[in-house]
Amino acid sequence: MNKLNFLLLVLLVLLTDACGKQNIKPVTVKHQGPTQTTACDCVNSSSNKPADITPVQLPESRPTSGSKPIDTPKIADYSLLKPAKWDEIDGLNQDDLTQAWPAWIQGCSTLINTPAWKSACTAANSVKGTSNYAINIYYKKYFTPYLTNNADGTDTGLITGYYEPLLNGSRHQSVQTPYPLYSLPTDLVTVELADIYPDLKFKRVRGKLVGNKVLPYYTRAEIEAVPSPLQGHELMWIDDIIDVFFLQIQGSGLVQLENGEQVHVGYADQNGYTYNSIGRLLVERGELTLDQASMQGIKNWTRNNLDKLRDLLNSNPSYVFFRELPANLPGPIGALGVPIIAQRVVAIDPKYIPLGAPVFLSTNQPNSTAPLKRLMMAQDTGGAIKGGVRADFFWGAGNEAGKQAGAMKQKGKIWVLLPKEFVFK
Repeated sequence: MNKLNFLLLVLLVLLTDACGKQNIKPVTVKHQGPTQTTACDCVNSSSNKPADITPVQLPESRPTSGSKPIDTPKIADYSLLKPAKWDEIDGLNQDDLTQAWPAWIQGCSTLINTPAWKSACTAANSVKGTSNYAINIYYKKYFTPYLTNNADGTDTGLITGYYEPLLNGSRHQSVQTPYPLYSLPTDLVTVELADIYPDLKFKRVRGKLVGNKVLPYYTRAEIEAVPSPLQGHELMWIDDIIDVFFLQIQGSGLVQLENGEQVHVGYADQNGYTYNSIGRLLVERGELTLDQASMQGIKNWTRNNLDKLRDLLNSNPSYVFFRELPANLPGPIGALGVPIIAQRVVAIDPKYIPLGAPVFLSTNQPNSTAPLKRLMMAQDTGGAIKGGVRADFFWGAGNEAGKQAGAMKQKGKIWVLLPKEFVFK
């Protein structure tokens, strides 16, 4: 057994022991700067979008004196899905299903390689005509509906929105474009714990190997120090640090270069730290009210408080790395690995809703009581998207999509359509 495998095995033993007992005790490891801890993310925690699988972080520890761990029962994958009837789906007959069909066919290009989905996807590719009637018949023939529930038994949850922002940038640093987007660092170590221990499905460890120790990776503050430890890994340079920060939250975007070219950039990985909401922090500090803590409200505050900006951004240690995507994509690449289509794709928690599944969403338009009842495809995930009835609605690219996404914080219900061959483990 080589040194790295041995270290990871030791780390795994510590993590699985903590998770098994639900008694989360930090195990100290030495790191340059403050003392760091290995924390077991046994319960879902919010992290940066789109951290596609919940990381087991190596974060800076700030334990509460005298606090006791909370015993939380383990929830089996997809166990919050309850059988439903087609006529119970609120608004199914009001939607234009033909608008969702291209997203479904796109998803089938990947799902068809999975036994549970093969029959349904093969049939989809042979559907003649794409009328509402034909699509409705197809889904009812090959799928079974399920109502998504929360762990407490309720069936209503939070529906938010995200989008693909447009940034101004360059392939070269300049006075006009001083802020880097970093590509995936070569020293970032990522371990899929499920490969070794199936009970830790959807869990990852991220860190760096220094000598004979696995240490936490650099925090946002460390990465953005001058000089940066990631110097030389710059992918592009952007004109606005606030836009860089919000690009990391959205997970993908378009960069407009000086020559007019637009380049798609997408999520490559993340440094392993839990996302800490700066909007929530501004509300806690009394800088904004809850109603003001929208994306636009936060941007307005940052531009009017530049002297406090760096400290605010560093309060979120999570940091996202990017990669350049192929030109002429119809949309950003989602967690399923296919381009996602505006207003027909949602990000979900893959522990509770199978990635790639068609889902029917019943909610309202942003800041409105106008109904939004639509067949969507669960083709993306997000670090802050945790729980059974929880979804992030993809609005598309640009400023108008950004306004819709930033304003969306609605209650809603979700029905999941699964192939009749789907087996619950």
